[in-house]
Amino acid sequence: MTGKVIEEDVRTIAAGIMPDAAKLSGRTLLITGGAGFLGNYFLLTIDYLNRNVLEKPCKIISADNFITGVGYRIEESENFRAITHDVKYPLQIDEDIDYLIHLAGIASPRFYRKYKIETIDVATLGTKNMLELAKEKKVKSMLFFSSSEVYGDPHPEHVPTNEEYFGNVSCIGPRANYDESKRLGETMCIAYHQTHGVPVKMIRPFNIYGPGMRLDDYRVIPNFVAKAFNSEPIPVYGDGANTRTFCYVSDAMIGFFKVLLAEGMNGEPFNVGSEDNEISMLKLAETMAEIFDNKINIEKTSGPNDAYTLGDPKRRCPDLTKIKKLGYDAKVDLKTGIKRFIQWAIEEYRIQSPLAEAIKPT
Repeated sequence: MTGKVIEEDVRTIAAGIMPDAAKLSGRTLLITGGAGFLGNYFLLTIDYLNRNVLEKPCKIISADNFITGVGYRIEESENFRAITHDVKYPLQIDEDIDYLIHLAGIASPRFYRKYKIETIDVATLGTKNMLELAKEKKVKSMLFFSSSEVYGDPHPEHVPTNEEYFGNVSCIGPRANYDESKRLGETMCIAYHQTHGVPVKMIRPFNIYGPGMRLDDYRVIPNFVAKAFNSEPIPVYGDGANTRTFCYVSDAMIGFFKVLLAEGMNGEPFNVGSEDNEISMLKLAETMAEIFDNKINIEKTSGPNDAYTLGDPKRRCPDLTKIKKLGYDAKVDLKTGIKRFIQWAIEEYRIQSPLAEAIKPT
């Protein structure tokens, strides 16, 4: 099941990656973590291209161990094969692979504090295994999904943050198992590129959100929405002064595809996100309340674990100069994106609530 909102998003993504999408025609793409939020958008977009655009279908192989993945939104077919596999172990693939996307990871602080070692394994052992596979198959392009967390808590003079910033990261802090394993994953990518010529690029996403996110993963936008529909106050951790920028998934996906299909530029990191409307968590909560016609309350509270309190970066805002050279441009404003996410949640979970009536179609 996809629903109207995701179907609209997929059409927008497909239109946004023309004419480069033709490079996928007749190719085979391997994705790890395909059963998750972003993974499903990759699968749905390629499925749409297969049905409507490409001269020859792009075959997809997805590997996921379902530690946090929620399931697939397309059925297996001659062009889509799903494998249950933990990428900390080598993956044997018999056919040729043209494109490889290593998206598997545990990105929510709720889950990476629960699965501390598994988080490290997928970003390090899993990355090494995928780089070995990319080397063996001589892929045309590989993406490693890193994180904006590699920047840690940037010094104020480095916000907005560009790809040259080294980071301000604790190797023993409450986010370290996620942050530092992503940093090591990038180091592996550079080593394989420089030593073996693997055409890998590193993606550093900045707070991507949208339909398909788990409502129980405690990342801020789905968490606010889940609390609202459960008739609970919206929780703001600490004083709510920490800031973020948020990027709607259709914008981010266009950026991901543009980097994957770009010629050259291998061995380089790319920020992907939105540089507009850096917003505090308290202001975000107030914006969410406005969307629900101010029928919900806001409550300052402590986070569910230390990653939300002791380790939470004060600011996070990307410098997008580099990816804009590929034609990237985030277009969906925050209120529109949040409303689209809420519309999807209402449909997906068949939510019956007076609050749902306050959400007008976008």
